[in-house]
Amino acid sequence: MTSPQPAETRTRGRSSQTATLAEIAREAGVSAPTVSKVLNGRADVAPATRARVEELLRAHGYRRRRAEATRSPLIDLVFHELESAWAMEVIRGVENVARDTGLSVVLSESAGRLTPGRTWADQVAARRPHGVVLVLSGLDESQRALLTSRSIPFVVMDPAGDPGSDVPSIGATNWQGGLAATRHLVELGHTRIGAISGPTRMMCSRARIDGYRAALETAGLPVDPALIRTGDFHHEAGYRQGLELLRRPDRPTAVFAGNDLQALGLYEAARELGLRVPDDLSVVGFDDLPVARWVGPPLTTVRQPLTEMAEAAARLVLELGRGEDGSAAATRVELATSLVVRSSTGAPPAPGAPVG
Repeated sequence: MTSPQPAETRTRGRSSQTATLAEIAREAGVSAPTVSKVLNGRADVAPATRARVEELLRAHGYRRRRAEATRSPLIDLVFHELESAWAMEVIRGVENVARDTGLSVVLSESAGRLTPGRTWADQVAARRPHGVVLVLSGLDESQRALLTSRSIPFVVMDPAGDPGSDVPSIGATNWQGGLAATRHLVELGHTRIGAISGPTRMMCSRARIDGYRAALETAGLPVDPALIRTGDFHHEAGYRQGLELLRRPDRPTAVFAGNDLQALGLYEAARELGLRVPDDLSVVGFDDLPVARWVGPPLTTVRQPLTEMAEAAARLVLELGRGEDGSAAATRVELATSLVVRSSTGAPPAPGAPVG
């Protein structure tokens, strides 16, 4: 089987190119077909070998043909977990942009890891999508180098950590959302306000809890570490941590649950203990998933514009692929959050009032 023509060219002509490819193969200690595989984005090359060959190609002055001509009509969408209504809102946003531009979406999951697996970048390089949107995920240095070398742009949505100054990202005003949620409870008269955060490794959950702390401190209320619990953004964590908070003899009269799924778990814990929402316990979530309007009572929450964030990430990655970023600096965009007041929050119970 003959190899496809390399995706890179030099300006000196075919015979010089062939000689140089042989030279690169000798320098790299690999065969000429292996160099050809790297040039054409084939997945069956070891990462260390690929990196060595790519470096030599750059040193010898190879440049790619226009990436537009070799791209597949795809956007790669990568989740660290793909199992909740939260993910469906993100998929809907990316699909909206893909559909309008005649592209399809490839879904991947990194099984809870904050960077995709070792072979993922090779598979993406072989697919040659128009771009990659990573959700609550990032790339290690070798993955970034490979995608960059293949002219495949990438954008991180809601980055788990600091994505770096050179990585475009789309996020939300998480700190402001945590502040607004807690300030709402303070204005209702609550003074013992608990919180169930998301994973501490995620920047968004840390920002929400920082906003919670800021609201308490601004109101002159103490920040009690015993009332702050760490969850994982899942229903079970809201239930488990909620039971611990609500079984305390000095239990909080309100809880900022960190996200809607944990708020639903907290609802279940309150019911199990005979507490009524909002008569005995006020609850605020974060995200404003569709289910927040359906539960009883409907959930007060902070709206995070997930679909709009995903649309913005998809549009940005396509603009980067067309060279429309307009700046060498990475783009960092934060979309505004907003408090949505429903029926799960109210004034705290009067001292000595019966529970349940």
